[in-house]
Amino acid sequence: MKLTLLSVGKAHDAAYATAIADFTKRLNKYMAADWVFIAAPKNAAAMQVADLKKAEGQAILQHIEKTDFLVLLDERGKQMTSVELAAFIQQKANDSCKKIVFLIGGAFGVDETVQQRANFTWCLSKLVFPHMLVRLVLSEQLYRSFTIINNEKYHHV
Repeated sequence: MKLTLLSVGKAHDAAYATAIADFTKRLNKYMAADWVFIAAPKNAAAMQVADLKKAEGQAILQHIEKTDFLVLLDERGKQMTSVELAAFIQQKANDSCKKIVFLIGGAFGVDETVQQRANFTWCLSKLVFPHMLVRLVLSEQLYRSFTIINNEKYHHV
């Protein structure tokens, strides 16, 4: 199984880049994981929100294959504990899932076409966070999940 961490927006901000890279490197010891960034449309500031979401949605869907299991991060999704996330990932591996794509949408969320394509919608928190912080939390929680799956010391119950 492979993990793709897909995010709308610029590459990692310098203030977060080292930590995100560290957790991503740790994660890669267990599972191939890579970040893919989708740039905002060039005229994004002048676009209406619905048009922006539609344009971003088209770009997002170009990175998703039919067989990918798409996990959309959204505050309206289902919350999970770290242990539940680990069990979720383990279940996808048991189901012979080839690739899980974790998607961090744009600043205004994602177009309904992306919502409909999502196989699962996950809520990190009922709070709204900046993209860079979500990237950091996502990479850390995925790493934590694999330490849980492998019964390693990182996660304390």
